[in-house]
Amino acid sequence: MASSAPTIPCSGPVLRRETIVHPNGQSTAYVYDSFVDPWKPAETILIQHGFGRTAEHFYHWIPLLARKYNVIRRELRGHGGSSVPSPTDKSYAYTTTTIVDEIRDTLDQLGLARVHFLGESTSGMLGEIFAARYPERLHSLIICSSPTYLPPAGVEFLAFGEVSWPYVCRTFGSRGWAERLAAAPGTLASNDPAYKTWWIEKVAESTGEGLAGYAEFLIQLDARPYLNKITTPMLILAPTNSAMMTVEAMKELEATIGSAKLSLVPSKGHEIYCEAAEACQEAVMAFLEGLEKQG
Repeated sequence: MASSAPTIPCSGPVLRRETIVHPNGQSTAYVYDSFVDPWKPAETILIQHGFGRTAEHFYHWIPLLARKYNVIRRELRGHGGSSVPSPTDKSYAYTTTTIVDEIRDTLDQLGLARVHFLGESTSGMLGEIFAARYPERLHSLIICSSPTYLPPAGVEFLAFGEVSWPYVCRTFGSRGWAERLAAAPGTLASNDPAYKTWWIEKVAESTGEGLAGYAEFLIQLDARPYLNKITTPMLILAPTNSAMMTVEAMKELEATIGSAKLSLVPSKGHEIYCEAAEACQEAVMAFLEGLEKQG
């Protein structure tokens, strides 16, 4: 007799995305996690992943963070479950104001007056700009492996010898771009073949056009003009060996922003959110607990 019991996955998280629709017609997907004691008030952490990744790439941060904080894992424009603007749609402009204001609208629609913003890789740039423009919406800013802009050498690296980075995404698709990145030394967080396969599959959930449009936006994104306006308490998680940024640049960033604290994370590559997840999480929790003690 066949069992009617529901199928339980062998391993891994079960993810349920929710979506909101912005006034510009685009939709943003997010995942909400909270295991805070129901009778206790809790602040919210907004996790914003970097290029090519999705909310699922931060699954292993949830057990620790969500026990004390409400956690929102928000997916970037053109990534995961978030909508992809048509390249022929002239009503949507990939500008800094558009992208940053979509983050603000996310907070508005979810009823969040203030959050701790955790931006990984290029999303740390978004966090810096957001902190400069809307400081009243942040308790703190945490950036992880985040350059303040993408230098030409970095953009060229992401093109893998082709015409351009967006061209690779459009021509070979998200999977093709992910496979090329995974083949480059020092990029992925692990040499485990199973991890590599999983990572590529997750990147492939986004479309090639979704990644291409966002890549075009990132090429012109520059957080440097906003840095001296940041007063929000800030933690800089910096890898010691990244193809996209240097330790010296992060030391300069700490010196530029008076409210910033630098934490160097020993690494083999750029993806310290995964390669050195425990070290990053310990630094984040210590930082947040320090803010709590300060009141």
